[in-house]
Amino acid sequence: MIDLTHTLNNNITVYPGTSAPSFEQSTTIKSDGFAELNITIRTHSGTHIDAPCHIIPNGKTLDKIPIEKFVGKAIVIDCSNKDSIELDFIKGMEDKIDQTDFILFYTGWQKKWKTPNYLDDFPTLTIEAAEWLLNFNLKALGFDVISVDKMGSEELPNHNIFLRNEILIIENLTNLDKLLDKQFELNCIPLKIENADGSPVRAFARILT
Repeated sequence: MIDLTHTLNNNITVYPGTSAPSFEQSTTIKSDGFAELNITIRTHSGTHIDAPCHIIPNGKTLDKIPIEKFVGKAIVIDCSNKDSIELDFIKGMEDKIDQTDFILFYTGWQKKWKTPNYLDDFPTLTIEAAEWLLNFNLKALGFDVISVDKMGSEELPNHNIFLRNEILIIENLTNLDKLLDKQFELNCIPLKIENADGSPVRAFARILT
């Protein structure tokens, strides 16, 4: 079992302009007989999943999506030496893509988590590559970066391409380098929040071979 989830705390990397989560001790065993944290958090904090309604008007919310959508066979594609994830590159993996539910893209950015460099110009799918992936029966795509689109993009083309077609997006994954050339099952379970546009997840891989 490989944990693919960044630990949530008060000091994680967040998308510029959004607030960081807050974890405060509300009660303690010493003073109250039991311990509880008070949590304030955005739905797209840390390792998280995007629902269609995050971008698409009248799109589906996470609580309306069957739980089997969050579990299935997955592969990791190594993009750590790429500036851009282009169609010609991923076309070479067509047979593997055709037999999987999830594609996770390893860029190496997971190593920059909680540093200013995490927001550097990370590799993203070209529009041509993103549209080609619509030919497959994919449940979601995952990335070890903060967004499926370039930083500062106003049009968010890749978000729109995938979420309009109910292919979910997982961002801020980690430990993808441990899954290169492995066959595994991905579990990426969101909180069941009513009308959620996204949710932090506990993502993990179960190695099959």
